[in-house]
Amino acid sequence: MGMTMTQKILAAHAGLPSVKAGDLIEADLDLVLGNDITTPVAIREMGRLNDDSVFDKEKIALVMDHFTPNRDIKSAENCKCVREFAAAHDITNYYDVGKMGIEHALLPELGLTVAGDCIIGADSHTCTYGALGAFSTGVGSTDMAAGMATGKAWFKVPSAIKFNLKGQLKKWVSGKDVILHIIGMIGVDGALYQSMEFTGEGVKALSMDDRLTIANMAIEAGGKNGIFPVDEKTVAYMKEHSKREFKVYEADEDAEYTAVYDIDLSELESTVAFPHLPENTKTLSEIKNEDKVVIQQSVIGSCTNGRIQDLRQAAEILKGRQVHKDVRCIVIPGTQAIYLQAVEEGLVTDFVKAGAVVCAPTCGPCLGGHTGVLAAGERAISTTNRNFVGRMGHTDSEVYLSSQAVAAASAVAGYICGPEELGMD
Repeated sequence: MGMTMTQKILAAHAGLPSVKAGDLIEADLDLVLGNDITTPVAIREMGRLNDDSVFDKEKIALVMDHFTPNRDIKSAENCKCVREFAAAHDITNYYDVGKMGIEHALLPELGLTVAGDCIIGADSHTCTYGALGAFSTGVGSTDMAAGMATGKAWFKVPSAIKFNLKGQLKKWVSGKDVILHIIGMIGVDGALYQSMEFTGEGVKALSMDDRLTIANMAIEAGGKNGIFPVDEKTVAYMKEHSKREFKVYEADEDAEYTAVYDIDLSELESTVAFPHLPENTKTLSEIKNEDKVVIQQSVIGSCTNGRIQDLRQAAEILKGRQVHKDVRCIVIPGTQAIYLQAVEEGLVTDFVKAGAVVCAPTCGPCLGGHTGVLAAGERAISTTNRNFVGRMGHTDSEVYLSSQAVAAASAVAGYICGPEELGMD
């Protein structure tokens, strides 16, 4: 029996000719990632070792993004801990205020992740890098500590689900709508500990930003990882952003999948995940005849939708319009480079004139950290990736997940809707 893309990458990094679903392996790592929440725990675990040296200072990335600029004394102490560790071990890829970004937007932009890599990160959305044809997955801080010390991690080889994509997306429909549709279809445990492998002619019609968003949210369906084939767009992206060599793996013709889903992208609509799970999805057409979902906040950003394509589309909707008087619209570029590009293209001007606020790159409101925490009874439409109870603040608040287009249009209307309701074709 042949192997999937994920299985081939894992076999290569384990030094094995082949692997199959269920095998337990130890694999060499190309990158170990941590942030300001998870890294201090890993550092404490490393302190319990007789030798707390790192396996390769070039293959560790530490990104201060969740509570930065520091929200409070605790977050300041956490960042200080990581800062001192990075200095003591001469970590090359340490990113702090002024040079940082939301980790899963930053690392591909800096070229630290490429096709064929085996990557772990102490953050569940590390699966983002599968958009580039890498195997990447989230782990706990203890596994991060072991990875930093040894350059290795153990895995149970996952089985896989294939998603055959065809057609192309309609105007205002994006990668966020694709993954919300899929999660709504299979559920939050529909891909539990499986690789979500995206293939088919429809992949070519997806931008790299779309793919990064889709791979990012594989974990919201329970997936071990999400992964895309490497095509011309992928290669062009890697050549633009990275000087590293990459390796292309392709699934075998006879690779085994636990399920195969055919999805026509042209049939998809703008989709919203209602509280309190990403699987609780409805299309805009389905909620049109229901009572309007009035919102108090709109968040445009995060490691799913804080890239330049997302900001351009949001600005296209907000330009010349005004954010509803009862809505707080918060725009968060994914990285400093994206922020600067948004300034140079005039997008920030459009946001500010519309009545939105533009903040420094941070995870911030996504996890109820800062820069947009909700009070009891408040609702937010958000381009973030989770809407669990209390995710963005008070346990009696609600988060509705959507694309950047829906979040921007809703900010203007004051209730959840798409750009079409504003008269945009």
